[in-house]
Amino acid sequence: MSSMVVFPVLKLGTLTLRTLAKPIANRLKKDAGLHPKFRQFILNIAQAHHRFTTTMQRRIYGRSTEIEIRPLDEERAIQSASDILGEVFLFSVAGLAVIYEVQRNSRAEARKEELRKQEQEASKKKDEAFAKEVENLKLRLEELERRSFLDTFKFWNAKEKQAQ
Repeated sequence: MSSMVVFPVLKLGTLTLRTLAKPIANRLKKDAGLHPKFRQFILNIAQAHHRFTTTMQRRIYGRSTEIEIRPLDEERAIQSASDILGEVFLFSVAGLAVIYEVQRNSRAEARKEELRKQEQEASKKKDEAFAKEVENLKLRLEELERRSFLDTFKFWNAKEKQAQ
């Protein structure tokens, strides 16, 4: 496939993958807060994310970071964690698609390289066979020239003997 065709196909594949992954991410978001242990886990993630983003925003705006950051209420924390979880899922799916495509292209390139090496080896063997054939032809030519010279010599010797 030419590179002009690959890019739109790759783009279309990525959009399709994101479209298919969106409902799964939404389902994860919806069900995120139902299991008690998982709920506590995502609450902890959401609170850590809230503290981190608040601290970073305060640093960017040049404000003090030594203050205590109030935690999010439980519903906002679950919503925030659900959004994070959905985005992580989508990012993971897209990342896996990229990794798969890179590995597929790498295998294709390796096959092309192996084919090129095989063709190069076949060409080298062909060249060696031609060189051997040329050498054999040179030897035959030398033999024919030697015989021709001897035959000519014998012919002249026979002619001289007849003339005498």
